[in-house]
Amino acid sequence: MSNKSILVTGGSSGLGHAAARKLANSGFYVFATVREIHGIFDKMQNIEELKIDVTNDQSVKEAFHQIESRQEDYPLWGLVNNAGICIPSPLELLEPAEFRRQLDTNVVGQLLVTQAALPLIRSNKGRIINVTSGLGSIAVPYLGAYSIAQFAKMAFTDALRRELKHSGVSVSVVQPGAIYTPIWEKILAAGQDILNQSVSEKRKIYAKSFLEFLKVSEEGARLTMTTENDFAEVVLNALNADIPATHYYVGNDAKDFIDKSHTLTAAEIDSLFDAHSPTSREFEDYLA
Repeated sequence: MSNKSILVTGGSSGLGHAAARKLANSGFYVFATVREIHGIFDKMQNIEELKIDVTNDQSVKEAFHQIESRQEDYPLWGLVNNAGICIPSPLELLEPAEFRRQLDTNVVGQLLVTQAALPLIRSNKGRIINVTSGLGSIAVPYLGAYSIAQFAKMAFTDALRRELKHSGVSVSVVQPGAIYTPIWEKILAAGQDILNQSVSEKRKIYAKSFLEFLKVSEEGARLTMTTENDFAEVVLNALNADIPATHYYVGNDAKDFIDKSHTLTAAEIDSLFDAHSPTSREFEDYLA
């Protein structure tokens, strides 16, 4: 099959943008999805910007009408489920609507896109790559909603791979660690907004440790040696491999999380985050 096409969700910035560029430069035709068309790929060959809201059934259907109309020239062979958001918050302060938004984008949206893509990918014996994170192996305080979504995506990948085992479609997960992208600035700002908007007295318990955790995490991401291009290379390798692995990681911190999740006890993992938790004094002061 010539002119294989790959659908990359979340292509407007960060990891999805890097992957779309890498795949296009490597000979694939890329459908890069964005929430709004801004012409960010206009000067690049082999990339078609595609408007889609992965949380909206009708938006997904309309996007796939466009993809289907291009099948004669660019048969859909691969899907990179990358679209996602990160909503930081102590779980006690997390608004249910924000939790639903996290799951709708990162989990339900992945299901909608996969269901729409599967008939085309299956007919072409293609590949599906689901992008999670190190937080799909260890749940991290204050990123609980995001961790829950990542664990769900890991389970989604395992179930889908087993269901499609004899279909000719391979299903892999790519698990990146911290990579500094625009999402980190959004996380820090979102965390401050959550505290500012909360009317609950419980915010006093978490405010100090929550903001400190977000600042330390953002600083750590800035210092990481892992890049967007490293991620894009792993995605390309997974698509080019004769027999793709079921699981890829990007960055030593992702490998460290995976290893710890297999070798440490729950109590040992809990202790890793002691310094980021509210103190007993902060809980006591709230009750006073």
